[in-house]
Amino acid sequence: MYYIGYDLGSSSVKVSIVDANTGANVMTLNEPTNEMEIVAPQQNWAEQDPNMWWHFVCVATKRAIKESNIDASKIEAIGISYQMHGLVVVDNAGEPLRNSIIWCDSRAVDIGDTAFNSLGEDRCMQKLLNSPGNFTASKLKWVRDNEPKIYSKIYKFMLPGDFIAMKLTGVINTTKNGLSEGMLWDYETDTVANWLLEHYDINTALTPDIVENFTAQSNVNDTGAKATGLPQGIPVTYRAGDQPNNALSLNVFNHGEVAATGGTSGVVYAVTNILKSNEPSRINHFAHVNYSKEKATLGKLLCINGAGIQYRWLKDNLASNSYEAMNQKAEVVPVGSEGVCVIPFGNGAERMFNNKIVGTHISNINLNTHSEGHLCRAALEGIAFSFVYGMDILKADNAEIKVIRAGNDNLFRSEIFSNTIATLIGHEIEIYNTTGAVGAARAAGLTDGDFKKFGDNITANDHVMTYKPLKNKVAYEAAYNNWKKELDNVLNK
Repeated sequence: MYYIGYDLGSSSVKVSIVDANTGANVMTLNEPTNEMEIVAPQQNWAEQDPNMWWHFVCVATKRAIKESNIDASKIEAIGISYQMHGLVVVDNAGEPLRNSIIWCDSRAVDIGDTAFNSLGEDRCMQKLLNSPGNFTASKLKWVRDNEPKIYSKIYKFMLPGDFIAMKLTGVINTTKNGLSEGMLWDYETDTVANWLLEHYDINTALTPDIVENFTAQSNVNDTGAKATGLPQGIPVTYRAGDQPNNALSLNVFNHGEVAATGGTSGVVYAVTNILKSNEPSRINHFAHVNYSKEKATLGKLLCINGAGIQYRWLKDNLASNSYEAMNQKAEVVPVGSEGVCVIPFGNGAERMFNNKIVGTHISNINLNTHSEGHLCRAALEGIAFSFVYGMDILKADNAEIKVIRAGNDNLFRSEIFSNTIATLIGHEIEIYNTTGAVGAARAAGLTDGDFKKFGDNITANDHVMTYKPLKNKVAYEAAYNNWKKELDNVLNK
């Protein structure tokens, strides 16, 4: 028997088929092989056609079934991961009324800021644990204000993953964690934040019915089965945004467990059971995939824009021109890079600095003694220091760090990078070779509630290695303190 999982990104749709008993990955692929189109009608806008997502879900599913050579009738359940914060609006036939306003679209920033000021910080932080911000609710308000004809035809709004579930099953519903991604969940009352919709003058009847995760949420209908090749009648049992799903994929469910991602940008996602925050914008809070009234687990998400893109920029502009060569040169340079310092925030506004544009800064180079290796090590250290800095912000806002789990991506493959974080934080970093689509497929089987078996399968199938804190951390602490001084100089200019 098998489970199938989808990871709907903004560049492609990934699909995985896993063995239902062992969790072993049978097949993973993505469609399209290049990238899906993002439409930008104006500067800082970003839209995608939801039916394009569905097209590639269908193509990818048929390919995966064919290329894995499995009997499709043995697929038992479906899990869905998806790009967070997007808005899809449909009519009463389930047809999209406009393109989806996706996660990286910033047209609703002012709407969210104005609502935060009008409603008051205390109310928003007590109930939403966030500012309304540039999230799904504010994007829906933008449609209401700017496209009234479209708004008048809306039957339901939904998140991107809800749309894919609807196309598979013909049923429109959503989850608590999905609504929390749109700033539409009131943690104080454990209900939909209708007061925010009413503040935006949005009809509260537009919210879909709510279903629990790890249950049969809806079943594939005849239309969905014919379009994808999946068996009719199998259930969608799980859905979540990409970052909560990444945490699930790494077996991060409980207070003190942290999922980290080190790609172009970096993400630190700490699970906590404390429903309290003093950070309306630097940190975002979402109901975790296993959130319930009885077990109110939250994900505290901190994003670092200037992460892997800094190291990639060096690769593209240095003579070495490969990560392997850069890492080799960095390894012979001592901790602290003999004073060379890289502030890596050159990828736009940084949320953890209250959306200040900090930029990349390289300092303290001695042209007689420093080399390319010093630059490479300083970059890896600077990115690692930014992760530590972000974790310090999380810890100051009621997060606890007991263990860090990360995917086997470019940055965490570097011993310099991972050893620096593990040593300064004082906790192990467990590295796993997994993907969001694999995690979503495995989560489809969590209807039995056996989280221990789920975690054991991840360890058995995916664990690559563990970085342990180094005993002598004096040099690391000195380098980090020097980096923070350089950062303070930049921030206080």
